[in-house]
Amino acid sequence: MSFETQIFPIDIFIDTSIKSIEIKGQCITLAAAIQLTGQLKLSALLAERQSAAGQTTSLKPLQLGIDEAGRGPLLGSVNVAAALLPNNWSDLIDNQPLLNTPLSILTDSKKLSEKKRDILYPLIQQHALGFLIAEIPAAVIDQINILQATMLGMRLCIEGLLEQIAKGIIASKLIETTNKAKLLAVEVLVDGNRCPELDYMKLSNLGLPQSAIDCQAWVKGDARHTSMAAASVLAKVSRDQTMYALDTKHPQYAIAKHKGYPTKVHLQAIDTHGVLAEHRRSFAPVAKKLDESP
Repeated sequence: MSFETQIFPIDIFIDTSIKSIEIKGQCITLAAAIQLTGQLKLSALLAERQSAAGQTTSLKPLQLGIDEAGRGPLLGSVNVAAALLPNNWSDLIDNQPLLNTPLSILTDSKKLSEKKRDILYPLIQQHALGFLIAEIPAAVIDQINILQATMLGMRLCIEGLLEQIAKGIIASKLIETTNKAKLLAVEVLVDGNRCPELDYMKLSNLGLPQSAIDCQAWVKGDARHTSMAAASVLAKVSRDQTMYALDTKHPQYAIAKHKGYPTKVHLQAIDTHGVLAEHRRSFAPVAKKLDESP
């Protein structure tokens, strides 16, 4: 797995398709490509780390929030997002680190109206130090199951951003002038009850040892920590945008209303119009319809 990036004086842009993946030493060709899109504001990140490095009490680990959207629908992708907010904005929501910032209304995306999510979506991308969104299509969900597809999306988002962060910090020579362990330390905060299995050997080869990565699973974490809340909005809105595009393509399915979830309207549309290429064939209602087809 490799990431194609364009490097500018300020930002690194990630826009790549993953067509195969190594899992536990075995290379697997994916049934469809996973799309990764995101950005790392390297100059801003380095400036923040450099400033904090001179003040050892304020050099806390980078906090990378991870969340997903779309595990339950019968249709379309599951989207995973990672968000790296500025140091002073990364904290428990109850501590109000976002007060008087452009993200002051941010909380768990499920508690926000669609209008507020749409407002926050570009603001998060504008003000985050880094973010990455993975869109895992239905064919991959059918290939490896929804849990593993979600874990894979999380892994790709985490490794994708950490790879660029490690390369950037090492290339900047910051580690030659400060404590490497503190500078590269990162807390990966995953919304849910389990963390994905990362390729620690690859990350270690990039200068980021396993001891520097603290992966934590937080149940309902998107309502507790700002970085996970930011990731939840990125995942939710990016998936909704895909659903609206499918609705335009297939208006008879009313996808804009149900977003692929198994509502009565959606199930009736499947009965009337059949199964789309974007439906998840491994999910029971879709599989049943396929079994009934002549």
